[in-house]
Amino acid sequence: MSGMGGHAGMSMGDGQQDPPKKRRTGGRGGSSRGAAGPRAGTSSGARGSLDVADRVTRPQLVAVTTSSLVALAAALVFAASTVNLSLGARDVGGLVMPPGMIMTRDTPGRAMQDMAAVDPRTVSYRAPADARGDQPLEARLEGGVKVYDLEASVIEWNILPYERVMAYAFNRQVPGPRITLVEGDQVRFNVTNRLPFPTSVHWHGLEVPNQMDGAAEVTQPAIAPGATFTYAFQVRQAGTFFYHSHADVDRQQALGLYGALIVAPQDPAQAPQADRELVVQLQEWNEREGYTFPAMPMEGVMPNFFTINGKSYPSTESVPLRVGQRLLIRFIGSQSAFIHPMHVHGGPFTVVATDGVSLAGSARYEKDTLNIAPGERYDVVWTAREPGRWLLHCHINHHTTNDNVEEAGGGGLMLVLDVSP
Repeated sequence: MSGMGGHAGMSMGDGQQDPPKKRRTGGRGGSSRGAAGPRAGTSSGARGSLDVADRVTRPQLVAVTTSSLVALAAALVFAASTVNLSLGARDVGGLVMPPGMIMTRDTPGRAMQDMAAVDPRTVSYRAPADARGDQPLEARLEGGVKVYDLEASVIEWNILPYERVMAYAFNRQVPGPRITLVEGDQVRFNVTNRLPFPTSVHWHGLEVPNQMDGAAEVTQPAIAPGATFTYAFQVRQAGTFFYHSHADVDRQQALGLYGALIVAPQDPAQAPQADRELVVQLQEWNEREGYTFPAMPMEGVMPNFFTINGKSYPSTESVPLRVGQRLLIRFIGSQSAFIHPMHVHGGPFTVVATDGVSLAGSARYEKDTLNIAPGERYDVVWTAREPGRWLLHCHINHHTTNDNVEEAGGGGLMLVLDVSP
């Protein structure tokens, strides 16, 4: 009360503060009307008017409550119509999604997991910058059976000297090691899963017992993290094949889980006649802001890098040849999402086999460009007619760039056939 009285004295007097004695008298003496009466009366009136103003009526309370509930309901309806409120941290917690990716309210959490970046915390190995994939894998013989060990894990891999991706890899390389067999071989593959999620291996194009086909959750339970599964069968065909993951394929194969499998015929005379051989395994990559996402034909996850045998031009291999030599090129559609029209400069080639099936002489034909779809294989023979540096490349021009930039005359799906006289 003394504070209120002092403020009233300042506003109603001449701007001077009341002396302390007068404030004390007004504060204590309720019967003193001379000094304290006017201020007390004013203060009492103000209190009365404030009490009336602050009093909430029932209609006001009902109106505010109703409008608040309507606003809350509208907010919930808007959120439910734009965001999937059923997703929680267990579904999408910690995921890094591709920049620019379009996600609607009904995009399920499992789809987000498939399209999310590789978690850097799962990387177990960093390959040297000059490491090469598609290295030959030697078998060990056990009772006449060729035995191979494959291990799937998460690694860092250089597709260019300055560009690293986080990849899923067999035996710490992209592509996985090349497996070379002979028609009629008995084989056993021990596949150990070091990935943080289940996987499997499919032997693309090979005739195998159904339980050995590798289709996860269809012909076998997926191989759990830390577990090993053994595939055993007899090889009954000859030609160009490959192996790849068959669990969450749009993610796992797109991130590097594939490798060449070449089967020579029992009769060497049945093999295509050539002086040299080149295996070409195609792949697309989506690397942005230090994260690697599986490349897919969708907004936000379109590829910006492309590789042949795990490298982008100008880091792809160069093939030395001499004029007159014949080069057997085995095109393998190990990519997951796009068709690549592969073209060779310097003259046409002859298609001698498709999807592991050798063509009869009368069925062979000449081309200079072949569309290689995912899963397809073509064996072609190209003859070095003139000396020079002849290009082998995809004819979708964007696929011969590195993140939309050309280097040394190209990029991505391109390599050089270096022909000397």
